[in-house]
Amino acid sequence: MVLHLPASKKPLRLGLIPEEAAARRPGVPVTLDHDMDVAPEAGRELTFATLADLVDDMAARLWAAGVRAGEHLALYKRHNFDIYVLACAASRLGAVPVLLSPALDGTTVRALLDRLERPHLLTDETKLSAELAGLPLSDIAVGVIVPHGDRPGTVGLDSLAGAPRRTPVRLDGDQPALMTHTSGTTGVPKLVVHTALSLRGRYRPQERLVSLIRRRETYAVHVSFVHSRLYMALAVMLEHGMPIVVVDHGEPERVAPLFARTRPGIVETHPNSFVEWEELVDHPLRPLSNVKYFSGTFDAIHPPTIHKLLSASLRRGPVFFQFYGQSECGPLVARWYTQRNALRSNGRCLGYPLPGMTHLRVVPRGGQRPSKKTPGYIEVMSDGRAVTYYAEDERYGKECNGRWWRTGDVGYRDRWGRVHVLDRAVDVIENVDSTLEVEDTVLGRLDELVELVLVAGPANEPVPVVCTRNNVPLDPDRWRRAVTDFPQLAEPVVLPLSELPRTATMKVQRIELSRRLRERLEPA
Repeated sequence: MVLHLPASKKPLRLGLIPEEAAARRPGVPVTLDHDMDVAPEAGRELTFATLADLVDDMAARLWAAGVRAGEHLALYKRHNFDIYVLACAASRLGAVPVLLSPALDGTTVRALLDRLERPHLLTDETKLSAELAGLPLSDIAVGVIVPHGDRPGTVGLDSLAGAPRRTPVRLDGDQPALMTHTSGTTGVPKLVVHTALSLRGRYRPQERLVSLIRRRETYAVHVSFVHSRLYMALAVMLEHGMPIVVVDHGEPERVAPLFARTRPGIVETHPNSFVEWEELVDHPLRPLSNVKYFSGTFDAIHPPTIHKLLSASLRRGPVFFQFYGQSECGPLVARWYTQRNALRSNGRCLGYPLPGMTHLRVVPRGGQRPSKKTPGYIEVMSDGRAVTYYAEDERYGKECNGRWWRTGDVGYRDRWGRVHVLDRAVDVIENVDSTLEVEDTVLGRLDELVELVLVAGPANEPVPVVCTRNNVPLDPDRWRRAVTDFPQLAEPVVLPLSELPRTATMKVQRIELSRRLRERLEPA
């Protein structure tokens, strides 16, 4: 059988999306829970029209600061919605926004800036005084731009207010349009190069899903401003005229009044934030009562959390959509949960490839037929796949087999064709079929746990790292009963949730956590 994917023909130009949305529905609201660093005067209650004007204004200022088509603009500043605005503004000029997580340390940022070969750098006073302090920025970057201020060697965007507006630059669809970076769970992140055509490819499945929603729903999003997921999500919502609520501060006590006021019908965030938001289920303001659709894309979400969140909705038939994907390809596989099936579901079964948009196969490891006991390498085909790793073409090519892309995960497909993802290949532990499945099972048995991560200890033994609600002591008897099916597990290590090393999208850095445990558990 010859597999075929219809190539995306229409480029998705990030810099034009707000303007196009404003032309159709200028008054649709965009609500923020914080002020923007580059435009605090804009306030927190925007519309599609004011968002589009802000992008146009910032594009004019970036041009006045020297940013040109085809050049790189590295964005490395504190977490703020203005990262999205500035990225769209750079795209409007034909420049390539390079999104660097605020969580990256100075050494890593230096390595990435060196890889870009003197890009423009847009940062802020906080970063200049901390992570970037001591770096020879005049050698690393062609210029340094800040939101405001007059620090020597920088250009403040506030000083460029009133710069003449520019005509948008429309680059060819196969030219670089956006760079994000991988999660960094295995060392210095890779810079993932997206084109306007590959962005359209990953936009398509998300747009198809939203097109099935019959009524206009308010969309609330709390995801990293430097992840490509945010840019695709907002592109879809702007296209469909959905009111948008942007959340930066994800603490439940701050989210509750915001959601009670805006009453979102669609909610999306990181898995870790969904765990935290379990506190909202019984909140007196009922902030989740109007949610019809929950959406998760970044990592596995444990079924008990899904069930609890769905129980908070007062809408008829609320649904939790779970997508499996990665930075290089976007969404690949999907399934949905309801209140009826969430607790009975196998959290490792992530559903089916997206019809007409993605193909998936499982390649044997060591010649063994892929199964739960002998999972194979998961490879995918998608026209949303990024085109390379910047300045690391050879590294990118190692993961390619023609049009097939090796995701780095292992799993299998069952008799019905459903995809089961058991682990990252680098996280496989001997004598454990799936670390993620163990985590799902035990979390479902112990309500007092907010997180459980299974990693390799000093002797490659499976060590459970557990975090309890409010850091209450772990009951050893309840723990032993909960893990009776898993006698191979070592004694649990209890840590505060805040001590788990995480990526920009709040994934636990398992390799780093394993390294720390080895240091802690190995004899002196």
